[in-house]
Amino acid sequence: MSAPIEVWAQQVRAGEVRAVSRAITAIENHAPEAEDLLKKLFPHTGGAYLSGVTGAPGTGKSTLVDRLAAHYRKAEQKVGVVAVDPTSPYTGGAILGDRIRMQSHAGDAGIFIRSMATRGFLGGLSRATAEVALVLDAAGKKQILIETVGVGQDEVDIVRLADCVLVILVPGLGDDIQSMKAGLMEIADIFVLNKADREGADRLEEQLHAMLSLVMPRDGWHPPVIRTVATENAGIDALAASIEKFRVHFESSGEREKKQREHWKNRLLGLLESRLLEQVLQGAEGEKKLDRLAAEVSQRKKDPFTAVNELLSATSTTK
Repeated sequence: MSAPIEVWAQQVRAGEVRAVSRAITAIENHAPEAEDLLKKLFPHTGGAYLSGVTGAPGTGKSTLVDRLAAHYRKAEQKVGVVAVDPTSPYTGGAILGDRIRMQSHAGDAGIFIRSMATRGFLGGLSRATAEVALVLDAAGKKQILIETVGVGQDEVDIVRLADCVLVILVPGLGDDIQSMKAGLMEIADIFVLNKADREGADRLEEQLHAMLSLVMPRDGWHPPVIRTVATENAGIDALAASIEKFRVHFESSGEREKKQREHWKNRLLGLLESRLLEQVLQGAEGEKKLDRLAAEVSQRKKDPFTAVNELLSATSTTK
């Protein structure tokens, strides 16, 4: 391990903002030094609690995250916020990168906020989000809030990463139970009925409770429905208390450890897939061969299974 990486890792662990920012940028850009840094930081992770905040656009996720972060900061807990935004079609960056609604924390050294672009990745999470969470964990952030793009049912990937998943609903956005099919509803550990001062809030809450009464509890946990008005900071204390209650239940039942094992199994498979692709498609020649085989398959000159075997055999012969 080179000295600069050692120093960099120490700076990240000390919570130095510039070092943490550099680390996240390196991860997003797939810089070669990012892996060495993560190797150095990994033994110092595992102390953070990850809450995923998801829901349709317009439900007030950013404001809710902002208020939750303020709640944790009042309790003197260090907070990290990862806001995964849509990707700009022009720059490839996060469209909502400024996160104007969270600027009130700008002068607080105890909170780190980073917007990330999905870079076209489905499921609402950037490929780098898990690694960024590790960096914030190593930097001493005890509460990490991950706000994902509001893409509806495709967003269920958050359940693999977060310890606790908050699904945000609001009255008047067509969030009737009939229109909310399996995916997003099944991943919620806590339902947050935001903008609860609006007309229709009581009806939506009744529908939620009716639906939940038909669902078997997961490991003894019945997802509660917490009413909030984030813009007025109403219900935030109750929400934080519910998150803590779920944490205690989740850890005492052994489910958190089980979920962590499943998460890392998926992460290892993902890394293995990436490494194999790198080996198969290394350099310009690999890309050319892939293009040639794709053309042959599209013209029905070769079947896809033979093409894949050809790529794999070429990799094994180069070792």
